[in-house]
Amino acid sequence: MAQGFLLKYAEIGVKGKNRYKFEDALCDQIRLRLSFIDGDFTVQKESGRVFVQADGDFDFDEVIETLQRVFGLAGISPVEVVEDKNWDNVTKAVGDFVEKQYDKCDFSFKVKSKRSDKHYPYTSPEVCVEMGGYLLDRFPELSVDVHNPDVYIWVEIREKAYIYSKVYKGIGGMPLGTAGKAMLLLSGGIDSPVAGYMISKRGVWIDAVYFHAPPYTSERAKQKVVDLAKLVSRYTGKIRLHVVNFTDIQMYIYEQCPHEELTIIMRRYMMRIAQHLAKENGCLGLVTGESIGQVASQTMQSLAATNEVCDIPVYRPLIAFDKQDIVDISEKIGTYETSIQPYEDCCTIFVAKHPVTKPNLKAINKSEENLTEKIDEMVKEALDTIEIIEIGK
Repeated sequence: MAQGFLLKYAEIGVKGKNRYKFEDALCDQIRLRLSFIDGDFTVQKESGRVFVQADGDFDFDEVIETLQRVFGLAGISPVEVVEDKNWDNVTKAVGDFVEKQYDKCDFSFKVKSKRSDKHYPYTSPEVCVEMGGYLLDRFPELSVDVHNPDVYIWVEIREKAYIYSKVYKGIGGMPLGTAGKAMLLLSGGIDSPVAGYMISKRGVWIDAVYFHAPPYTSERAKQKVVDLAKLVSRYTGKIRLHVVNFTDIQMYIYEQCPHEELTIIMRRYMMRIAQHLAKENGCLGLVTGESIGQVASQTMQSLAATNEVCDIPVYRPLIAFDKQDIVDISEKIGTYETSIQPYEDCCTIFVAKHPVTKPNLKAINKSEENLTEKIDEMVKEALDTIEIIEIGK
């Protein structure tokens, strides 16, 4: 019998005439991820499934972990494949599978079946009944429990027969590249890496921009952001990280504007720069890690003030999340420990003691008028001196 992995998807299954595009994108991502693993893998579409044939030597755990980071997959099952799905062949193969998988055949079980080949002589319920009877005859110590079995034994009848008993949970979502591209404002905190992960889970490619402010932020703070981008890229694929030197802009705003408005005005210039980069790189929107009410710059009024400078959408995947919700996801994707390293970014250096929480747009625009044409020159300089770091694979 051949061996491999039968992969299940969820949301893709409800797509209409475009479903094949999502399936093709998913298969492309699976091929790409597996290409970095030792082994010989062949990826092909089945009806409602993807089958990965695995030949030669490979690291089983590495394959499972890799597939669990592919957006679009709901379940991953190591399978035995019966090429000739004659009923006698299938029953014997299932019995051999159980014998090989379990040292002692003294557990309760339930057979579950899915029959895509409607010409097969047995319906799905009949496969379950007949196969259950065969297993009880072959292994008298087994017992049937249809409500709470120790083991589920799956038999899927397709062009071939697939046999499995374990399902590793996939990450879900939509395949990368099926929903366009966006520019993530990435800082060294907990929230923005999670936002990047969440938006990518909906099929969005991401690039990222980080605002660096030396000497107020250290090279270690920059490296922390690079490290976070590497961790996120395990899920999102390649990321082009744009490092913007924001020091002169930040200092000029600090000198010319009311201190209670510093955070909002700095944030507005970050959004302007990020939007420029987004348009330059074919992105359809910006992505931030903001959550309503988490800090002064994330009140409804503050978010409206930063939105005002953008003419492309700003996506905020975490907008209604509690902080603990965000922390839980950051721990799940492995970014939390890096995010809490004590290296401050430019958003935390120049924070007013009493920042405005309900900024008035007229007042903000008037304060920005005091910045004159000098700030435009600084923005141009910042854009001209961007460092681009290619991250991930």
